[in-house]
Amino acid sequence: MTVAAADDRTMTDAQRRDPRAAKGLRLRIGSNGFEERGGRTMPWGLQNRLARIIRPSDGHTVMLAADHGYFLGPTSKLEIPRKTLEPLLPFADAVMVTRGVVRTSIDPGANVPIVLRVSGGASVLNEDLSNEKVTTSMKEAVRLNASAVALSIFVGATHEHDSLVNLGKLVDEGEEVGIPVLAVTAVGKELEKRDARYLGLACRIAAEFGAHFVKTYFCDDFSKVVESCPVPLVVAGGPKLETELDALELAYEAIQEGAHGVDMGRNIWQSSNPVGMIRGIRSIVHERATPKEALDLVKGAKPKK
Repeated sequence: MTVAAADDRTMTDAQRRDPRAAKGLRLRIGSNGFEERGGRTMPWGLQNRLARIIRPSDGHTVMLAADHGYFLGPTSKLEIPRKTLEPLLPFADAVMVTRGVVRTSIDPGANVPIVLRVSGGASVLNEDLSNEKVTTSMKEAVRLNASAVALSIFVGATHEHDSLVNLGKLVDEGEEVGIPVLAVTAVGKELEKRDARYLGLACRIAAEFGAHFVKTYFCDDFSKVVESCPVPLVVAGGPKLETELDALELAYEAIQEGAHGVDMGRNIWQSSNPVGMIRGIRSIVHERATPKEALDLVKGAKPKK
């Protein structure tokens, strides 16, 4: 048997059918586990924690974003985090939250990986949201059994330098204890920055500083952003879109163009049917459903067996 044939045997059928699994973080079934583009195998602890978030079977993830309160306060439909999150957690591959929400609103027995927001320091009352520091230590992340930590970077903003230095230091600390770092390409209030040129720059810089995966926005020519970033990209849902179908189409297009998953919040828990909405998103990300098929789940149809 040739080496190529032997390697092919280690892949799942889904991976053989899907060339997107070869982009960014390569997924191999076997002792090597997660392997970064270029062939460097991650330490076991990093692999294990990333595998909790990004499914090794298909290389995709549905993250539930619920960290908005760290700068927005009591966001609509997230005023009582426990009430909002409890019915959604069984359908999330991971949940992104602050330590305050972990402690007060997530049952320790809940079997959901935590992506811990560890940066902050500015509120929505401030015109410049880029002045963030690391506000939660890596020791605290270990105590909370976080599967990853998340920090925002503000490329091109007033405090760009500080946010990038924060990222570099956090990566060093994370690799010491085996906790991966998610870099979030924040744009503050300047939503017009969400184009391929800017996001490609920000994502590449995040990867160059050592981020293990990156959360960013979807845009025209998103595939170019994917191609130029050597680590997995997860697409943010952003503000609540006009319809559920709009959000489902966003998720579908992101996956089609090479994203490893989505991290949605408001487009799920501000929906009229939050559980149906996250089920619909899951069907797109993990089951290759079309937006219209996923919309049936939002409307209450039973998932296909």
